[in-house]
Amino acid sequence: MKKIKLLFQGDSITHGFRNEDDCHDLGIRYVKFAAALIKDAYPDVEFEFINLGVCGNKAHNIADRLERDIIDIQPDIVSILVGANDVWHHADDRSWIPNEKFRASYRTILEGIRTRTNAKLMMMEPFLIPVEDKKFFREDLDFKIDVIRELALEYADVYLPTDGLLWSAFIGDDPLSYSDDGIHLNEKGAEFVGKKYFEYIRPIIDSLLK
Repeated sequence: MKKIKLLFQGDSITHGFRNEDDCHDLGIRYVKFAAALIKDAYPDVEFEFINLGVCGNKAHNIADRLERDIIDIQPDIVSILVGANDVWHHADDRSWIPNEKFRASYRTILEGIRTRTNAKLMMMEPFLIPVEDKKFFREDLDFKIDVIRELALEYADVYLPTDGLLWSAFIGDDPLSYSDDGIHLNEKGAEFVGKKYFEYIRPIIDSLLK
């Protein structure tokens, strides 16, 4: 039986209330939904799903734990969703992280994956659901998304445009039914992102099975 090790990496959105004492605990948000769909679609593949999302992490935090939490694991596939805290944690006084500093931290992660593992890489776009008290985050988030898109052209095997896909889903629906605070997905939002994750990761999985 083919074995595939898939690592979910990111911040609290990926963490999803997981048990931090068990890296195989997937939490209750998008990672759980995505893993279930993947497992059902590939019954002849033995997947090892690892969730190492850490609450509060910014890009530089993932870069700091690159060795332990990515390189040492040697995943076959790694997905990364980061950027929300790089904006949120600097929003009160609008002391935004310079885009080039953010780019450098993210590039460190991507270079490590590309040069020190054989992993296929899916990069996920950070997103903002339009709650009134956080709409101004767009002042910085849109620039961070642009940085991530540019890096994806260099490094990603697949790019998941989470922000755009969510806004497409909002047409004819209530955006606030996907999240209570604009950042963290509720069950409906997590199920939506989990389904999109599954759709976008399939080409990578298929390429490993050839």
